[in-house]
Amino acid sequence: MIKAETLSKFQAKLLQPISDHEDLWAFIVLPKEASAKLSRRGRLNIGGTINGHEFTLLLEPDGQKSHWLKINKQLMKGAKTTFGELADFEIWGLEDEPEPEIPSDFLKSLKAFPEAEQTWNNTTTIARIDWIHWITSAKQAKTRTKRIHDACDMLSSGKKRVCCFDPSGFYSKAFKAPEAIN
Repeated sequence: MIKAETLSKFQAKLLQPISDHEDLWAFIVLPKEASAKLSRRGRLNIGGTINGHEFTLLLEPDGQKSHWLKINKQLMKGAKTTFGELADFEIWGLEDEPEPEIPSDFLKSLKAFPEAEQTWNNTTTIARIDWIHWITSAKQAKTRTKRIHDACDMLSSGKKRVCCFDPSGFYSKAFKAPEAIN
């Protein structure tokens, strides 16, 4: 269901990220005005259209109090657009945030700590998104493993929100939009 007050219409050029991966995808950085209408600067799911083709996708924080949106090959094909083209966007916040997919390594750890799993099950969807974002944003495997362990400890002690984590990246500059090929 659409949150009407979050509706934004704009045009944006599809940018191609600098990447050594063969998986082709594009991205846009949302206009600040469109991002400001949304409920938060961290990760969140939105509904929308690109050239009239509907989607529901996860927005990522850009660290500049806005968001960026990854557009996969299938969505580009459905919207009949490609890199460098200007596309028409309509986006909106969702009434109900979909449950995030729990990474398998974190899920395995939660299952091993019943107290952590119980607290996890009693948190909000947004809190779960932030926990997962904190874990998956680790740049090294060693850091990710430590965060999973710390998350289970914090959840086991009854903590429902990840401590000291800025999901927007603005204060820590931890997150940013990809760099585009010129």
